[in-house]
Amino acid sequence: MDEPGQEPARQRRRGQQLESELLDAAWDELAETGFANLTMDAVAARARTGIAVLYRRWPNKDELVFAAIEHRRKSRPVPLPDTGALRTDLLAALTGMGQARSDFSAIAWGAAHSGLLASTGMTPAEMRERFLGDEALSRIQTIYQRAHDRGEIDLASIPPAVLAMPFDLVRHDLLMERKALKPARIRTIIEDLFLPLVRLHAEGSR
Repeated sequence: MDEPGQEPARQRRRGQQLESELLDAAWDELAETGFANLTMDAVAARARTGIAVLYRRWPNKDELVFAAIEHRRKSRPVPLPDTGALRTDLLAALTGMGQARSDFSAIAWGAAHSGLLASTGMTPAEMRERFLGDEALSRIQTIYQRAHDRGEIDLASIPPAVLAMPFDLVRHDLLMERKALKPARIRTIIEDLFLPLVRLHAEGSR
């Protein structure tokens, strides 16, 4: 028990709790200073631990930053809508994606273009896959499978590139603008580009 007037002893952090706090500290440092100025020493100091604790988990700054980006994405998932219709599902999904991922995209791609691409030798496409994982693919499949099961679309008649297009365009806009998409832009992607193509392929299959 702590003596009167003494500060409570800090609880020893272990396992997943410690790793989560380390990755949160790395993300905060990345957001505040950028990749070029981020150091393992600064992350350790922010996390109130020794630098050896970091190196036991990640061999270098690059891998720590990748892990922090993945942790940030997975710890703040974008809700998957189920409105009962493909059009409104896509409106909700792309709006949520744009709002939730705007800051994430700006910080992650800021890291890429301030040294991470050059340091790793990866292509932009390879880095995009490293940043996003299979999140977009699983969201696409779920939304479209529901629409298929309701009889709104026939997945067999629509090319994969068409199905991927709404999400690819949102990711592109987030990368270029680094801010949430305007509602009018999302409606254009869905109503003027995607849905007409879906109808065209449905008519062609008949």
